[in-house]
Amino acid sequence: MYELVKTVLNSEEKTALQQFIFTLTTTEKSYFLRNEILQAFANYCHQTEKPAYFYHSSSIGTLLHYTHEIILDHESTWFVVRPRIASQEVWRLTADGSGFDLMTPKAILDVRDRLVNRYQPDILAIDLHPFYQKSPSISDPRNIGQGLAFLNHYLCNQVVNSPEYWLELLFQALQRLQYNGIRLLIGLRIHSGIELAKQIKPAITFLSERPPDEPYAEFRSHLQELGLEAGWGNNAGRIRETLELLQRLIDTPQPSILEAFVARIPAVFRVVLISIHGWVAQEDVLGRDETLGQVIYVLEQARSLENKLREEIKLAGLDILGIKPHVIILTRLIPNCEETFCDLRLEKVHNTENAWILRIPFGEFNPEVTNNWISKFEIWPYLETFAHDAEKELLAQFKGKPNLIIGNYSDGNLVAFLLSRRLKVTQCNIAHSLEKPKYLFSNLYWQDLEEQYHFSAQFTADLISMNSADFIIASSYQEILGTPDSMGQYESYNCFTMPQLYHVINGIDLFSPKFNMVAPGVSETFFFPYSQTEKRNSLLRQDIEDLLFRREDDNIIGHLDDLKKIPVFAVTPVTSIKNLTGLAECFGQSQELQARCNLILLTSKVHPDQSTNSEDAREIEKLHDIINQYNIQGKIRWIGMRFPSRNIGEAYRIIADHQGIYVHFALYESFGRSILEAMISGLPTFATKFGGALEIIDNQDGKFHLNPTDLAGTAKTILDFIEQCDKSPEYWQTTSQWMIERIRHKYNWNLHTEKLLLLAKMFSFWNFVAPEDHEARDRYMETLFHLIYKPRAEKILAQHMERHALIEH
Repeated sequence: MYELVKTVLNSEEKTALQQFIFTLTTTEKSYFLRNEILQAFANYCHQTEKPAYFYHSSSIGTLLHYTHEIILDHESTWFVVRPRIASQEVWRLTADGSGFDLMTPKAILDVRDRLVNRYQPDILAIDLHPFYQKSPSISDPRNIGQGLAFLNHYLCNQVVNSPEYWLELLFQALQRLQYNGIRLLIGLRIHSGIELAKQIKPAITFLSERPPDEPYAEFRSHLQELGLEAGWGNNAGRIRETLELLQRLIDTPQPSILEAFVARIPAVFRVVLISIHGWVAQEDVLGRDETLGQVIYVLEQARSLENKLREEIKLAGLDILGIKPHVIILTRLIPNCEETFCDLRLEKVHNTENAWILRIPFGEFNPEVTNNWISKFEIWPYLETFAHDAEKELLAQFKGKPNLIIGNYSDGNLVAFLLSRRLKVTQCNIAHSLEKPKYLFSNLYWQDLEEQYHFSAQFTADLISMNSADFIIASSYQEILGTPDSMGQYESYNCFTMPQLYHVINGIDLFSPKFNMVAPGVSETFFFPYSQTEKRNSLLRQDIEDLLFRREDDNIIGHLDDLKKIPVFAVTPVTSIKNLTGLAECFGQSQELQARCNLILLTSKVHPDQSTNSEDAREIEKLHDIINQYNIQGKIRWIGMRFPSRNIGEAYRIIADHQGIYVHFALYESFGRSILEAMISGLPTFATKFGGALEIIDNQDGKFHLNPTDLAGTAKTILDFIEQCDKSPEYWQTTSQWMIERIRHKYNWNLHTEKLLLLAKMFSFWNFVAPEDHEARDRYMETLFHLIYKPRAEKILAQHMERHALIEH
């Protein structure tokens, strides 16, 4: 970057840079983001008649394409430059252009504070870099999110360098495995790693002489004489394979051998999935609009985990000891549950043997609030007490400690931190969607937004939980690091200011192996290709088709004058982020789209008074206004009903029957569950290019990626597809089949669960061999919790109490 800056300053382009900055000063703005910078530079190049290459290939053009922010102050111009993914530099250009200097992160945070008139000279600086310095770190940004593969290579190299030391550590890690006091794998007769290594060969020799399918129970006593307890396998063949993997790992350690061996180790039996703020139930309700995707994810994950753990326990030969998996979804009990099961303390998860929803009420000190559903933005004062109560309940239900705690979303991840810290259990974080990057400048203007969103508590909770987590699951690379053009969700926490509260100088180590990409699956019980007619219910099919295309109802807006047009389908809540208003406006502005297509929207509400959120109510009203403004009542169906998963799946298939398409037009989407559902159903799917959805629809040359800020471009993209289908009737079918295969091979729960359990085992081992890397950092997180988070949460509680007092009077 230094050479590029030097080239700009020492060439004729220095004048062009000064002229460009002058054009920015005439706009009466001080803060410019990347899109604004590039648009302003394009305008400058046009007005000054620069040659065609200048915008893209000149030194100043290259510099500005790397620049993500420009801030103008009285004395300088500040450039926040991102020359490559996961790398950010701050440069200051003096007013006379004589100096272009590399600055510290603190300097730019001070500038941002001054910009909003909230500068404070002495402010808490949070810098977590020292806590990661001694930990192994990924060097190539392209490998970020592949922490497991990195850790496998790292550990194998360590074994090669110090074989006896690591053999002893491996022995100690295996020796401590037990279930309710029952020793697993290694008995009391083996006292060291060297002794373990000596016993492997006679055990393999013994097993080679027995039929591969001979059950473990038949020769259990002989292996116990060698010091080997249950857990190596369920028959002679599998036990021999596992011991041979261990022998190869000791002799010639390789990452693939290590991974195969660890995958067979029975180390996880009890798992907690934490999902707090939603309506977590199975009958009549699957979360509120803001939590629907998360609740479905957690339920499907619980089913898959319980099934996979049962399979692993059987293959390990532990079922003969009566060992069973136990999975608990931990959520809150809601007394005023609106006739759902959310007030039921314990509920079995459908299609499982031992997976349960455990509901624990919030504390009694504010029942007028805690007896009701609480928005994810208001939940923070009740989480610490909830965690304490949950600890007792979990220990009672499990009759012991869990082996793995998985947090979901910011609140669940914070509770996972509190429980993991107290129980000394491996912690996994799943963000689903971090709010900070979704709300532009939400950290900079947090004080103005605090009454409605309480971002000071949430962003602090995010920092605490993501740094305390042993490993973090992300659905996509972009969730961590974004693209060359945009910052990732986790990357946005690396350096930011909360004016007059704290500065984050280094908030998360993006190169840490804790980051791992593990894509979720989709339930093929409800979501399967439209062509599988034998699995479809003809009565349900007729009912849903009538509802989508013809039925009249108070909760259905619009009608379809021409049923032969191609249906454009969207399923999502009506929120500003999900951007259904943008999709409707795109449709309304394009006469060509209206001539070829009908727009069908499936949401949970169609009337503003049905929403409990004022922002969402305004968005619903805006959608009504757009329909009226463009007079598209005869070309749109807007259905406001809550569908169960079975009905949503059939809705996708019916649209596919009509050779329609699916559009996900969110301004930003961290992943997009409905995209998976539509694609596995066989619908050609178009999705926003902002966020993880970009990676789901890959290898199609961007033909199905949409820019939700470019309505004309979106209409053209959809029309180009329709035109291609007109030219080649088989094109729709080919695309449909590609979408189905893409989801089947990459986004399924079996792959997800296999990798999740492998991560849990590997990071549990890593915690055992390198505990010093975590303890200091966790104590620092506790300090942030008590000194920053708790006071912010107590302020929210005081507001809740004050509101209740006003209502009473």
